[in-house]
Amino acid sequence: MKASQIRDSFLRFFEKKNHAIYRSAPMVVRNDPTLLFTNAGMNQFKDIFLGNTAPADKRVVNSQKCLRVSGKHNDLEEVGHDTYHHTMFEMLGNWSFGDYFKKEAIAWAWELLTRVYKIDKDRLYATVFEGSPKEGLGEDKEAYDHWKAYLDERRILYGSKKDNFWEMGETGPCGPCSEIHVDLRDDLERKQVDGATLVNKEHPLVIEIWNLVFIEFNRLSDGSLKHLPAKHVDTGMGFERLCMVLQRKRSNYDTDVFRPYIEKLEGLSGISYGDGKDTDIAMRVVVDHLRAVSFAIADGELPSNNKGGYVIRRILRRAIRYGYTFLGFRESFVHHLVPVLVEHLGNAFPELKAQKDLISKVISEEELSFLRTLAVGIQKFEQYLATHPGRNVIDGRFAFELFDTFGFPIDLTTLMAREKGWDVDMEDFQKGMASQKARSREAAGLDTGDWQEVRPHHEDTRFLGYETLEAEAKIIKYRKLGNKGKTLYQVVLDQSPFYPESGGQAGDRGWLVIEGERYPVTDTRKENNLTIHEMQQIPTQWPEKLTAVVDGTKRRLTENNHTATHLLHSALKTILGSHVQQKGSLVDDQRLRFDFAHFGKMTDEEIHAVEQLVNQKIRENIRMEEHRELSMSEAEEMGATALFGEKYGEKVRVVSFDNQFSSELCGGTHVSATGQIGLFAIVSEGAIAAGIRRVEAVTGHAAEQFIRSKLDELEEIKRLLKYPKDSLPALNQLLDQNDAMKKELANYQQMQLKQLVDDLIRNAEDIHGVHFISTRVKMDAKAAKDLAFQLKGKVPNLFLVIGYEDGDKAGIAVMIAENLVHEKGLHAGNLVRELAAHIKGGGGGQPFFATAGGNDPKGLDKVLSESKKTLLERC
Repeated sequence: MKASQIRDSFLRFFEKKNHAIYRSAPMVVRNDPTLLFTNAGMNQFKDIFLGNTAPADKRVVNSQKCLRVSGKHNDLEEVGHDTYHHTMFEMLGNWSFGDYFKKEAIAWAWELLTRVYKIDKDRLYATVFEGSPKEGLGEDKEAYDHWKAYLDERRILYGSKKDNFWEMGETGPCGPCSEIHVDLRDDLERKQVDGATLVNKEHPLVIEIWNLVFIEFNRLSDGSLKHLPAKHVDTGMGFERLCMVLQRKRSNYDTDVFRPYIEKLEGLSGISYGDGKDTDIAMRVVVDHLRAVSFAIADGELPSNNKGGYVIRRILRRAIRYGYTFLGFRESFVHHLVPVLVEHLGNAFPELKAQKDLISKVISEEELSFLRTLAVGIQKFEQYLATHPGRNVIDGRFAFELFDTFGFPIDLTTLMAREKGWDVDMEDFQKGMASQKARSREAAGLDTGDWQEVRPHHEDTRFLGYETLEAEAKIIKYRKLGNKGKTLYQVVLDQSPFYPESGGQAGDRGWLVIEGERYPVTDTRKENNLTIHEMQQIPTQWPEKLTAVVDGTKRRLTENNHTATHLLHSALKTILGSHVQQKGSLVDDQRLRFDFAHFGKMTDEEIHAVEQLVNQKIRENIRMEEHRELSMSEAEEMGATALFGEKYGEKVRVVSFDNQFSSELCGGTHVSATGQIGLFAIVSEGAIAAGIRRVEAVTGHAAEQFIRSKLDELEEIKRLLKYPKDSLPALNQLLDQNDAMKKELANYQQMQLKQLVDDLIRNAEDIHGVHFISTRVKMDAKAAKDLAFQLKGKVPNLFLVIGYEDGDKAGIAVMIAENLVHEKGLHAGNLVRELAAHIKGGGGGQPFFATAGGNDPKGLDKVLSESKKTLLERC
């Protein structure tokens, strides 16, 4: 069975059991502060388990793309070193939301594995929860009894809370689980050792294949368990591991899930998989990380230094580093695997096909950037070794600086050190890491209390903000949060005119009016499908009803910017081409920011054309057309634009301004007609990542202020030019004159430099065959470097020290002939470091040339005298 057939068989089996097939949710998570990435199949159904949302379907089946690299599921450093850990993986799952429970879940799992996939029944084992007296939980006798219909009791094993009680996190839905394990050993091994003794013992061929989770409790923040109002089933089966079992392989990487990428990598590197341990590990790392990074980019997460972007950058750089170290790649290579990925997964995950060019471009640019980082790190590593002769241990603080400041991996530092016969002081390195993590934990520390229910309510907060900015509401629940001594409250209402931050639009601010007193709402956000009103104060007693009032001025300005963003998106497609795709946006009452896929810098003409087209649509005063409660297929038939990486519900809303020009799926608030925007002005355009551009713009009064500031600048330029009849020719004439004077100055400086070179050569001192030159001059660092290299080309056996003043700063440049470096053991970098103390500075460099900077020019005379003393001592 091919991988694609295995996936399809799973979906079709449960479809016949009346399960609705759901598409995978995006791997990149929005609107959930506890997650950066989907790390389990249940994530997209979290709101249903929490009781925040009613399920559209009671039975569901899907294949969910997941990423596990941090927190509880930190698998990153294991990937490649074994044959079963992965960063990105598919999780096959079937779900019951208050419908069937243990009996059906167990029966269907057995039917699928033994009748459809035809796994040998004698190779299967099941585990069930043994109970926990501490939690007041007995053994899962119900699951045990259901398994007895299919398995000999010797194959039904009790498992601990660690293995057989599943929890979403420290708080939230949880329950006992039943794992299905398969024994892949050959018949002789199975006869010698009973497979039951190897279940959950980390044996590579006796492995868990499927986990059936029976969710019936909610874990509260005090650690206690509370029964949920409905019981649910959540099952998860690792697709890659299942393929290994069904294709009768001993490694996930030997299946057709990974083989096409390994074969491409073999062709690129000239190395065969199986040739050696290190190269095999490297190939597994690369092909695994290729999938993780490609899916993340397709879902809108680009490599960066923040949050999810940092995780993706770290994964990709790990792949590059393994390719660099063990496969001999010195140029970008990972992006060459993207077409193979799209060929094999593009049908199951169409976002890969649609984003193929962007994925390749982003990976290629990131590779080039990191290869430059590696080159810098290697240079600094070599300099460290050269300047610390006689030692064989690298300071852990230096290793941490390489890692933290330059992004140079610690394992590569360790590997390079070992090749030179050195060690790394890992204790000091780990101290640096611990300090960094402590700072991060302190910055992120948040104490979250349990929800306090005021009245029972199991529906989403009804949003009234399309029609009104003020409405009566009832409090449903609230909770208290503490962070760094500050207290914050989160409040949920039954209905609200407040728009929660979503889709790039900032959340509303305003007030809850309670018995005549106004309590400020400082922000509104979506969290696990709850509309949360954030407040710094709440009343001591909640009334039956309150009035929710949105800040109308802020909302109106935000609407102007949001609608302008839609017009901008369409204008960019019109002017630049249909390849333009939105990659992110931020809209508030101050400005708008729009990120989009485009592979070149916009010209001034293109920027002006886009600006002109948006303002034309504003002047046309186009009325908004809105269609609510549409199915996705109905929205697509209307030609509405959907965004990759966004998770849409069963019903969607389409917002149009002249349907032929702008029509998008959008839940945000907008102007009733474009004329309300008034004016649109682009403030800036630039690159934020490979193939991604960013436009920032303002509207209305802010646009007027922006244009006024530009006119004021122009007026000031006219004043400085003495109000010429025509400013542009006058300014060009001034610039031409300035260029001419710069050339004259440069020529004069060159003449001076030539004269200085001649004088220094004439006055050079011969010290035992070494031509010693020292001078104190007034020039900048670049001029000092030019002077040093000119003298190097003209004076043999040179030992040169330049002390230069540049304003109130001081600098040193040391140049030593390369033959003197080798013959007399002289080192410019070591010398300049010692001399820099006299000018209260620091520096370093190569053995033949080095520089230093400081802030005490008075010490330059001491620099020159000490350098001569050093030479005399060595000669």
